[in-house]
Amino acid sequence: MGFDKEASSSSQRLRPPAPSENTPLIGDPKPLSSQGKTFANVFIAIVGAGVLGLPYSFKRTGWLMSLLTLLLVAFLTHHCMMLLVYTRRKLESSNGCTKIPSFGDLGFAVCGTVGRLVVDVLIILAQAGFCVGYLIFIGNTMAHLLNAPAATDLTPEILGLAPKSFYIWGCFPFQLGLNSIATLTHLAPLSIFADVIDLGAMGVVMVEDVMVMAAKRPEVKAFGDLSLFFYGLGVAVYSFEGVGMVLPLETETKDKDKFGRILGWTMTFISLMYGSFGALGYFAFGEETKDMITANYGAGVISTLVKLGLVVNLFFTLPIMMHPVYEIVERRFWSGRYCLWLRWVLVLAVSLVALLVPNFADFMSLVGSGVCCALGFVLPTLFHLMVFKGEMGWRQWSSDVSILVLGLVLALSGTWSALQEIFSVKV
Repeated sequence: MGFDKEASSSSQRLRPPAPSENTPLIGDPKPLSSQGKTFANVFIAIVGAGVLGLPYSFKRTGWLMSLLTLLLVAFLTHHCMMLLVYTRRKLESSNGCTKIPSFGDLGFAVCGTVGRLVVDVLIILAQAGFCVGYLIFIGNTMAHLLNAPAATDLTPEILGLAPKSFYIWGCFPFQLGLNSIATLTHLAPLSIFADVIDLGAMGVVMVEDVMVMAAKRPEVKAFGDLSLFFYGLGVAVYSFEGVGMVLPLETETKDKDKFGRILGWTMTFISLMYGSFGALGYFAFGEETKDMITANYGAGVISTLVKLGLVVNLFFTLPIMMHPVYEIVERRFWSGRYCLWLRWVLVLAVSLVALLVPNFADFMSLVGSGVCCALGFVLPTLFHLMVFKGEMGWRQWSSDVSILVLGLVLALSGTWSALQEIFSVKV
């Protein structure tokens, strides 16, 4: 999660007059980023709330299968991100093509209006899906902290509402205010604050996992049911989703020839961190691992502070993650102008969906499978195939087609698997 993820919108930093469909979104010139800053920007843009559901995914699919799945997704994500970079470079270097600053602009350059529309719709679904996950986490965590079921009250209620619903509705008026902020400039401090809390909380959780694991040593499994592979894959794809930010970040990199290597090292570091976080959480609690690892911790002061820290983190991150949605929707339905009531309607829609979804990790799998696979695997390979179709050899063609087909299969099968899990939980 982070301030750079808003760059995934195809309508970044628009200003009146109303833009046309073929207007590229080029912002004001920025100082170019060093290798260290590029590493940090990629890290902040990718690491998000999805990591909290990894221990549960490890429980469902087995720790070794989950580790292998994480590595596979990290490799494919890096490869497809670079396909987008190569496709843009090819288009910009040929026929005097204008600059292509975003994913949506690339879709327009390759496929016209349809390409931009598909990218924009998927970005809206992905960003809104992230925010739904945030609200689910906030509601469940606050309910666990303050209104956990007791022997005398197995189904506690607050003002006639389930605790999760009460806390989600409690966030609603404050989110209306935060999401009314028109510019990301004023949200930047909140983003930095949220990311610092996130990293600190993850570190504390991993230390607690080691302490619990040393005391309990529960039984764990290396491989789960093979039918759950697609479920785990969806969670992994959700956790690594960041393909929308790769083009803006590559643009801001000072040494562009080294961008691929920097991206590779960042993905490797994140893979190791994700693997450690997921494995330690599962090794600590075994089959008792909850869909959000923070729900496994007791009422101690440290664990309570960690949970509250993550709640604050996601609370302030939500308006930042919704910003690309507002930019796209306002561009298409309000001539690119700021529209308060439209933003409030979108916040209401996200809140209502969060009320209907019972399980955080299952929803992660659904968004990761159905939306993030299309954004991360299908579209990059499709665009690359269309632009380089007359130049690539059979190996590159086979690679692109294989990933394209794999992305489609994973999207369909993973979505079906996640929906089965969600409805089975409801039953």
